[in-house]
Amino acid sequence: MCFDIRYNAAIVNRNLTEGLCIGAARAQSLYCLTENGDYGIKSSNLNGGNMKVLVTGGCGFIASHVVDAYVNEGYEVVIVDNLSTGKMENKNKRAKFYKVDICDEEVEKVFKVEKPEIVNHHAAQISVPLSVQEPLLDAEINIKGTLRLLGLSKDNGIKQFIFSSTGGAIYGEATKVPTDEEYPPVPASPYAISKFSSERYIQYYHSQFGLDYTILRYSNVFGPRQIPHGEAGVVAIFTEKLLAGQQPTLNHFPEERKGMVRDYCYVKDVARASINASKSKKVGIFNIGTGTGTYTIDLYTEVIRALRSKGKTIPNRFDKPKRDMARPGDIKVSTLDASKAKKELKWQPNYDLHEGLVETVDWYINL
Repeated sequence: MCFDIRYNAAIVNRNLTEGLCIGAARAQSLYCLTENGDYGIKSSNLNGGNMKVLVTGGCGFIASHVVDAYVNEGYEVVIVDNLSTGKMENKNKRAKFYKVDICDEEVEKVFKVEKPEIVNHHAAQISVPLSVQEPLLDAEINIKGTLRLLGLSKDNGIKQFIFSSTGGAIYGEATKVPTDEEYPPVPASPYAISKFSSERYIQYYHSQFGLDYTILRYSNVFGPRQIPHGEAGVVAIFTEKLLAGQQPTLNHFPEERKGMVRDYCYVKDVARASINASKSKKVGIFNIGTGTGTYTIDLYTEVIRALRSKGKTIPNRFDKPKRDMARPGDIKVSTLDASKAKKELKWQPNYDLHEGLVETVDWYINL
């Protein structure tokens, strides 16, 4: 949903989290909380020759890890997030933050003030079931928001537009598995349709206006900071329920009780793909995944194994989950061939499923 985040500058709370920037409606400018507690227009490239990247959704699950990776590589990072699903505790302390919705006209001021060189677009409506229930809402955020950013990128001389797309949903029930980028997308949900539509708009802006782009089609991403209702939130769902002493539910199609097959890729590996894309400046579409398929029941078993390896007592009665039917928009099998990313972006996953799950459950345990 597109939220109006404009405020009267006179009533801004000076105790806002460090780095918070907000829209000031009356002054028609963006005000930032500086390090010394003063307010004023902030711009300039603070790190001299380092490139500045604007990350949308940078307080969310995947994008907050992308922000961390950029900061660690010496980039200057500006976050735009409306905090509808993102959280301030995910914000990197060295990144600047604007509470702005990408659907709102206020985002134009961020471009004018900050003058980024790269836009890394992760802000999105991320729930497949919600997209089925409310396809118009999904399109309003995912398509309209992307179009606004593309227009601003064209008008402000952005050098590279990086887009987080979905390999886990965009190919539909592919007959070629693992699926490569040459396979024609057959989106099976409004969420996947909106992502594919955004890809085509990005390619249009490249051909028509010369805006360079890199599209990253993610497989099912998991890791710390994940929320349960996202596109690939099953790891978060299983982990949170087991830690709460509740028996999770496994969704499946009638003919396959082991559940769906998915390509689970750890979020730190996924975040590195943005770094490699920024450094290589390769134009094109790239799958980001492991190429290995895992049934939902096997994932469930691995989550329990990871929790027990960390000393958590999971009752034996939870070794088998409850059962329910597949949800609207679910597909049976999805794994990605990321050979192109390995060749052109020099990217490949470093974590296997168990290693990623151990780090993930450790984060949940220590919340």
